Amino acid sequence: ATPELMGFLVRYSSGYVCAPAPGELLDRLGIPLMTPHNREMMRTAYTISIDARDGITTGISAHDRARTVRVLADSATESFELVMPGHVLPLRAKAGGVLERAGHTEAAVDLTRLAGLTPVGVIGEVVNDDGTLMRAPELRAFADEHDLALVSIEDLQVHLRLYESQVERLAETKLPTEFGTFTAHGFRDRIDGAEHVALVHGDISGSDVLVRLHSECLTGDVFGSRRCDCGPQLQAAMAQVMSEGAGVIVYLRGHEGRGIGLLHKLQAYELQDRGRDTVDANLELGFGEDERDYAAGAQMLRDLGVESVRLLTNNPHKSESLEAYGVKVSEQLPIAITPTPENIRYLRTKAERMGHDLPDLGLAEEDLS
Repeated sequence: ATPELMGFLVRYSSGYVCAPAPGELLDRLGIPLMTPHNREMMRTAYTISIDARDGITTGISAHDRARTVRVLADSATESFELVMPGHVLPLRAKAGGVLERAGHTEAAVDLTRLAGLTPVGVIGEVVNDDGTLMRAPELRAFADEHDLALVSIEDLQVHLRLYESQVERLAETKLPTEFGTFTAHGFRDRIDGAEHVALVHGDISGSDVLVRLHSECLTGDVFGSRRCDCGPQLQAAMAQVMSEGAGVIVYLRGHEGRGIGLLHKLQAYELQDRGRDTVDANLELGFGEDERDYAAGAQMLRDLGVESVRLLTNNPHKSESLEAYGVKVSEQLPIAITPTPENIRYLRTKAERMGHDLPDLGLAEEDLS
């Protein structure tokens, strides 16, 4: 942080200068949260403001605030070298960065870390001349005018999921099933703690490995619910992997109800009982039509050495997501499951509103009529 850069930030922002930093750094320096009961709308983790103890005057000038940030970011700094309160406001970043919380605080820490610097940033809200916050079109023009890069939090999330692993493999064991014996590999997500499983059969070292990405569905996979086709899809995929002699079943936890959770899924079923379809029910509960993300699945496949797949799915979004996360999909293979009177409307909605590949659905409807 230089006085010139700090001056630029103050000139074009609201002047409220914050310094995002990791929690362990703030703890080491004894910088506490501003309040133990955070009721701020965005849950930004403000701490007590700080100044450098030495080398400043009032603390408010660009020179003084730049000096304070440099002291904060110096790994040799000890707690007595900062005083509180002051004129720079540290923000406590979540340990998982933007993958845990999609905030400017975490983005600043992630970007400085990726740049090979001490993970302490400086941020401010860019404003127009009338004091209103700049939005995307205005920020684009501002970045072009001042020769600045414009990076969104979403851009950063995609980069991290593509180039940094958020899963770790912690277990490997044989798992005999009614379809045959798999090797079960247990993974844990470092960000949200979710526990996933990859069932591997045969040699998967080559290209175009047969793969099924299966989202957890307690009601369908365990209870045999006929409101969905999840259980039969899982069984068909396991049988097909065994039949072909090699493949992977990636079982993703935390995907219940297309990512809304078990209780919300049951609430969505209530709404469907009253006439909503599966998409409108999720929307009425305040969710998107599909909240799932497949980054963990892609990273599990890469960890297992799988680079290209023949994907067992009716959902084109899964193929697009794997491609986006660096796993080539050479072929999308549909899973044909015989509909039931209880799930035919659900399947029709997936085909018509979510773009799922269910070419034989019309014939199945005729058989049920």
